[in-house]
Amino acid sequence: MAFTTYRRRNRRGRAPMAEINVTPLVDVMLVLLIIFMVTAPLLSAGVPIDLPGSNAKPLDQTPSQIELSIANDGTVYLDKTPVAPGTLASLLEAVPKEADGKPPLVTLRADKTLQYGKVMGVMGELNHAGFNAISLATDRSVSAP
Repeated sequence: MAFTTYRRRNRRGRAPMAEINVTPLVDVMLVLLIIFMVTAPLLSAGVPIDLPGSNAKPLDQTPSQIELSIANDGTVYLDKTPVAPGTLASLLEAVPKEADGKPPLVTLRADKTLQYGKVMGVMGELNHAGFNAISLATDRSVSAP
């Protein structure tokens, strides 16, 4: 049994088209999906740093977070903005606290070729400013030496 629909015809003999062609819509949406899939991983890239490896489990991401990076030349970046030497403490004091009064979580990304003292100096400034929750970023999981 076939199902047919009858259209009412106007004076010229043609019926108005009342169907929507979704093929162009699907094509556009697929192209947009591919564009977003390609560009999404590029949005998280910041300062290019060669991170050391670790086999520790990753921490849960929290919305209130500060990213602090130390490049291989010793330049400190606060959320992709270079920080002048000696001004890190004043910039950290200006960071707003969370609703419960705690400072936000700090993710520290330091190049593996840096001296240990430089990284510890930045961590000391973080601790002095009241930032005690510091996450150290590493590259992929590697086996312990």
